[in-house]
Amino acid sequence: MVTATAPSPLRQACEVARAELRIEARGGEVLWIITPFGAVALLLVPLAVGADRPLLAGLGMGMYWVVVLLFGVLVTLRQTAADSAGHLAMLRLAGIPAAARAAGRAAATAVVLLLFEALLLPVTIALYQPDLSGGAWLPVIMLLTSVGLAALGTLAGALVHGFAGGSSLGPVLVCPLALPLLLGATEILKAAAYSRTPWLWLLVQIMTVAIGWLALLLTANAVEESA
Repeated sequence: MVTATAPSPLRQACEVARAELRIEARGGEVLWIITPFGAVALLLVPLAVGADRPLLAGLGMGMYWVVVLLFGVLVTLRQTAADSAGHLAMLRLAGIPAAARAAGRAAATAVVLLLFEALLLPVTIALYQPDLSGGAWLPVIMLLTSVGLAALGTLAGALVHGFAGGSSLGPVLVCPLALPLLLGATEILKAAAYSRTPWLWLLVQIMTVAIGWLALLLTANAVEESA
């Protein structure tokens, strides 16, 4: 008699991430709604400042990361807000551990966030023409920011799920926690532009990402039981 073995937590997390990405691909909320609003937000400053190119160039990457943070919070919280009790019950009955579900959702959100960042970057370059002397660090920064923000947003979404006003409380929780990601992203580019290796700010981003993921995985069961 052959005994079926349960898939590993990593495999389960990958399956959850795949399902979340399929849902996002069908809905297209990030691509067709949030990304255009982010582009409009980037357009507002050039409209207000006018044709002051030196000023716009200095503001460019800072504005980019601010928009990524503020609109990225909406991206991270969108799926949790739409969760129904039936969907959560189905996931529990499937025997997938809470940590695997949280990790899969955060991984899918990180992929979507990375796409969001990639779509907004050409808009920023076209509107602001920023100095990209430290541009070689951009892929690393974008990856760390998306992975860290995804973990923080997924954790905050799980904490406020079911609370009255949870959709408003989620961003309030995520934005202060994500500030090290924002500061690290801007300072790494500044340091690289002056040919300095930005180890300190890179370490800040890595530590924020690590703490966010550890908190997400270690508290997944407790958060689910209290929901």
